[in-house]
Amino acid sequence: MQIQEVVSKSDKREFIEMPVSIYKGNKTYVRPIDADIENVFDPTKNKYFSHGECIRWILWNDEHTKVIGRVAAFINHRTVKEDLPTGGMGFFECINDIKAATLLFDTCKEWLSSKGMQAMDGPINFGERNNWWGLLVDGYDERPTYMMNYHPPYYKTLFETYGFQVYFYQYSYGLVVQQPRPEKYERLWKIIKTNKDYEFTHAKKNNLKKYANDFREILNQAWKNHDGFKEMTEEQAMKIMNAMKPIMVEHLLQFAYYKGRPIAMYISIPELNQYFQHVNGKLNWIGKLKYLWYSKTMKYQKFVGIVYGVIPEFQGKGLEGMMVMNLHDLVHDKDWWRDIELTWIGDFNPKMMNVAQNLGTTIIKTHATMRYLFDRNRPYKRCPIIH
Repeated sequence: MQIQEVVSKSDKREFIEMPVSIYKGNKTYVRPIDADIENVFDPTKNKYFSHGECIRWILWNDEHTKVIGRVAAFINHRTVKEDLPTGGMGFFECINDIKAATLLFDTCKEWLSSKGMQAMDGPINFGERNNWWGLLVDGYDERPTYMMNYHPPYYKTLFETYGFQVYFYQYSYGLVVQQPRPEKYERLWKIIKTNKDYEFTHAKKNNLKKYANDFREILNQAWKNHDGFKEMTEEQAMKIMNAMKPIMVEHLLQFAYYKGRPIAMYISIPELNQYFQHVNGKLNWIGKLKYLWYSKTMKYQKFVGIVYGVIPEFQGKGLEGMMVMNLHDLVHDKDWWRDIELTWIGDFNPKMMNVAQNLGTTIIKTHATMRYLFDRNRPYKRCPIIH
């Protein structure tokens, strides 16, 4: 076997095409959009290159006739901590061969170690946590949501055999739109929505600057205690809103206000893989036509939460559940919306796990962020709980 850094155009093509053979015949898998993967490794497209560095490799078989694995390693210098400098690895795909997997993992470890890292998390993203984050360990029969990892079951064995341990679990919770909500939430919702100090509304495309600012204000307060979170700027918030605009459904972007102050938000979008499963990773003009056709003609559709937040002083007051209640009011009479998938919740956040469970959800997929300590004698610690 031979490991090779991805440099040339042909290397990049091999990196993109490599998973095709792994998932051949798997009817659940949805091939990611090629450009979405490639953009992660493009310094002109990925802002993380301004404060990080990244490298990727492909692995050839002994005869150098077929690529049998791929991986990337990266460092986000903004989140590196002095007590345990930790890099990342991701975009791992490999045949069911522990020697091949070990060579890929070792290559990441050696590169990260040469940069001063003492551990690596994976499989994660060189970017935001809502994309390409975590190893799928349960829910193999569920179609992956857009820009979320899907893996065959044997990947778990490859990671654990090498020595990776679970740093935290990520739970994706599902709801059926027409399913009645719990009575205690119905009672609380009736009380809160009649309180004139509270306002529940949704974004409007003709006033995106306002909602971008409200989104940023809520996010920066709600997520400030999350490991690795850095405050979002006005420019970043506006960029996110503009990027969502082509697929935005206004009533899926929920905001709550108290006496005019933004206090909570729940941002959802149509689940794009229900359309992209028909384009085979190619969003060329044919792929775009297919996307438009299926997005307009599918009878039953799913939407997925991508970001959730309640500012600290309003946490524990029921706002977390009320955001979903308000969303339910807006979509339950629109019979084309069938399923809701909440944004994933880490097991380091038991408060939000409890909210999701109280809403009557079920866990439909579980991912795990794994960690590997380079010093095998160092005591291992799980991700700290958010209180």
